[in-house]
Amino acid sequence: MSRILVADDSKIMRTKIYRVLTGEGHHVIQAADGQEALEIAEEQEGISLFLVDINMPNLDGISLIKKLRALPAYTDTPIFVLTTESSEHLQREGKESGATAYRR
Repeated sequence: MSRILVADDSKIMRTKIYRVLTGEGHHVIQAADGQEALEIAEEQEGISLFLVDINMPNLDGISLIKKLRALPAYTDTPIFVLTTESSEHLQREGKESGATAYRR
């Protein structure tokens, strides 16, 4: 069972992702914004995957990715961006900040 942290300010998206992943046997941790996700990551080791939105209050997805990559426990942990943002600039920035994959 993988521990997956989902960071998205949309409760609907978090709930959909939660249902799919828990249905497959994964343990899902939810964060309503980037700051909450960062605090959870700093407190808990062993998260095996991050699913991150780009546009979130308090700490956006790009900034969250950079801060996660700066934590020794998460330098190599997969970080997938799941967003409605289709801008090539944001896709490039996401990958340059350390995202493993960027999907819209």
